[in-house]
Amino acid sequence: MRSSWARIFLWPAIAVVLTLAGCATTEIVNQWSHPEYRSLGFKKILVIGVSKQTSIRRSFEDEFVAQLKGAGVNAVSSYQFIKEDGPVEEPRLQEAVKHAGADAALITRLLRVEQRTQVTPGYYEPFPVYGFYRWYSHAWHRYYEPPRVYHYEVYTSETSLYDMRKNQVVWSGTVETTGSGDIKKDIRSYVQVVLKELKQKRFLEPVSL
Repeated sequence: MRSSWARIFLWPAIAVVLTLAGCATTEIVNQWSHPEYRSLGFKKILVIGVSKQTSIRRSFEDEFVAQLKGAGVNAVSSYQFIKEDGPVEEPRLQEAVKHAGADAALITRLLRVEQRTQVTPGYYEPFPVYGFYRWYSHAWHRYYEPPRVYHYEVYTSETSLYDMRKNQVVWSGTVETTGSGDIKKDIRSYVQVVLKELKQKRFLEPVSL
């Protein structure tokens, strides 16, 4: 059985492997809310993903719409009304908002992607044995584990909530996501974190009649 020393030295390496290999971590690193805004609720939110990659844009918008509807908020993806893969002029955007029947818009854009490196130090398990043969035997079973190097990506994005009735931004947040290698999982994690914050800020309240 490995000694407690092995657990002490080996656990940090295992933790890094589990974190970087399969878990998307997302957090809001900065946010702003309109100080005088009081939400009356929205009838329908138009979700806009700013990306020229059609598949990513649609997956992102659909995930936001699904989770918004799951929270009892009506929402619709912008690609249903804006077929273009790039930016559109203001009249075209206003037309899409009108056709969607939206009184709010949730817009997300990617700000940057950083390549980062994580190095976990090597370790050696001390073993307090006595006697020449026991040290010799121990040398065959206890060995030095070299450092491990992991490369991963961190995505920084910005999501803003607009009240179309007042034509003003009411909330904006900067979000960092450590990529898991699974784009769908990363998108799902991103949306969950953003919507949790919007709920806490009471921006997703039922429409006041």
